[in-house]
Amino acid sequence: MKKLIFALGIIFVTSSINQVVAQCNTDQYIEACIPKLQEGFTFLKSYNIDGAGGSKNKVEYSYVFTKGATYQILICNGGQGTDGIVLTLYDSNRKQVASTKYEGSTLSAIAFPCQVTGIYYITYTFENSTNYCGGSVLGFKR
Repeated sequence: MKKLIFALGIIFVTSSINQVVAQCNTDQYIEACIPKLQEGFTFLKSYNIDGAGGSKNKVEYSYVFTKGATYQILICNGGQGTDGIVLTLYDSNRKQVASTKYEGSTLSAIAFPCQVTGIYYITYTFENSTNYCGGSVLGFKR
């Protein structure tokens, strides 16, 4: 009986530790990201970047961009730089139009002057990330 209780206790503790490690509080990163929008940009939307502790390799959202507006997208997290989170922007035909991956490094923001109104796909992938967790904000200006 003691062995059974001990085994159940070990299972409970192990599953509790895994849940704590896997939790991603994106709200704190989003709150920190909003004030980082450059002057002149208006906040539009926030995005949760939760890679579920590494079990997801991509998080994707879509948004309708308007011709003539410039959009800024920022990544924020608790690690150094972007902690391996790469943002890639695709047009409605899934053609890449912008990325934070630039000359061997990863930027924390992009600015995109929209030339064609349509649906754009905002994709976050993880390259050597340590926590697979962050927040992102989208802003625009005309």
